Amino acid sequence: MNSIPRPGTSFMFKMVVIGALVLALLIPLKMIRSVLSERLERRDEAVAEITSTWGDRQIIAGPVLVVPYRYTFKTWKDQVVGGRSERVEVMETAVARAYFLPAEFEATGELSPEVRYRGIYRVVLYRSRLTLFGEFRPPSFEEWKIPPQDVMWDDAFLALSVQDLRGAEDALTLQWDGRDILLAPAARLPDLRGVEARLRLDGPLTAPAKFRLELKLNGSGGMRIAPVGDTSRVRLASPWPDPSFQGAFLPTEREVGPSGFTALWQVSYYGRGYPQQWTDQREGAERLAVCSQSSLLGVDLISLLDVYRYVERSIKYGVLFIALVFTAFFLFEALTRVRVHPFQYLLVGAALCLFYLALLSLSEFLRFGTAYLIGATAATLLIAWYAAAALRSGRRAGLLGCGVAFTYAFLYVILRLQDYSLLLGTIGLFVVLALVMAATRRVDWYAREGSDGGA
Repeated sequence: MNSIPRPGTSFMFKMVVIGALVLALLIPLKMIRSVLSERLERRDEAVAEITSTWGDRQIIAGPVLVVPYRYTFKTWKDQVVGGRSERVEVMETAVARAYFLPAEFEATGELSPEVRYRGIYRVVLYRSRLTLFGEFRPPSFEEWKIPPQDVMWDDAFLALSVQDLRGAEDALTLQWDGRDILLAPAARLPDLRGVEARLRLDGPLTAPAKFRLELKLNGSGGMRIAPVGDTSRVRLASPWPDPSFQGAFLPTEREVGPSGFTALWQVSYYGRGYPQQWTDQREGAERLAVCSQSSLLGVDLISLLDVYRYVERSIKYGVLFIALVFTAFFLFEALTRVRVHPFQYLLVGAALCLFYLALLSLSEFLRFGTAYLIGATAATLLIAWYAAAALRSGRRAGLLGCGVAFTYAFLYVILRLQDYSLLLGTIGLFVVLALVMAATRRVDWYAREGSDGGA
């Protein structure tokens, strides 16, 4: 009677089992991802708790000169005429606002960073000293055909949008043509929060009006400024060595070094995307709120090493890593007479998965490089120690351990070289595939299937 081949000795069946084990190990990798997500949520909660009492990312838009005016319009109303209700056309008066942005706008500021901790979580805060200055040209209502007598100059005010007023340290004062005017919290800029100062003008401006604002604001993460002038110049500096320049415009000049950074932006009216003046009667009251969001410029004070981001990226390579180590075990089976049980594959896969959990837990207390070295060393030694018994040879276990260590080192290089990680990873896979093909190019797989399939 013909003997039935034993599935455990079939190379083809073994490859299917190994593939199934690789897929099964996606479950613990997904569980580790969920742990990472939970730690990220706890980190975000800690950041939110600190910024809720200190100040959020500060966004400065303005100043804006706002001048109310009266206008008349026709409308239809129901009136009783001769005992009958009729719709008649009447003239009514309403008040609208005209908004004017400065002709020249400059901002200079310094961000003094502070690092705070909530438990094991690190948050970058800053204190800022910001000076806004420039000038407004005399407002013109001619293009809207508004009579001079309808302009309400005595109700004109200067408004400034500030994202988070909880970060204001001192009273905010406006210097307007030699006068000091206290800024008060207000929300008369549509869709924007901020402060304003009533100018109490006696009549129309006949000459350019200069302004100056000194702001002391606490914030976190970074700062954004809207370039509201015909010509805008913004200069920011900080001793923080790891800036990330953000927004619609990059600095025209910048210097970044270990002692900090300085950056200068120069933006013209043409690249900004919204006009210098408008009214809420025609163009819409929300123009500044909508348009300024697309033209902000600024900087973030970031931590150069975001351990959670690196751990997340390393987990993405987890399946590939497991497949490479399993391939090495399978090659030992193919090239020698040693047989490795699927359960032994599973234990080695568990050790590879534990590396990512160790990396996540250690990186919350140690520098990422140190945490990676400890986790990789522990996983490599554990796999090599176990492989010495599974492969029945200290030499084979040493070769496997060296391969695992090299793979961990290669993965670390890929994680650090963000811009070239895809290229370097692709080259590495080609090299690994070439090594596997070179090691197995003379293997007669049909002969091995036949010799291993007997009873």
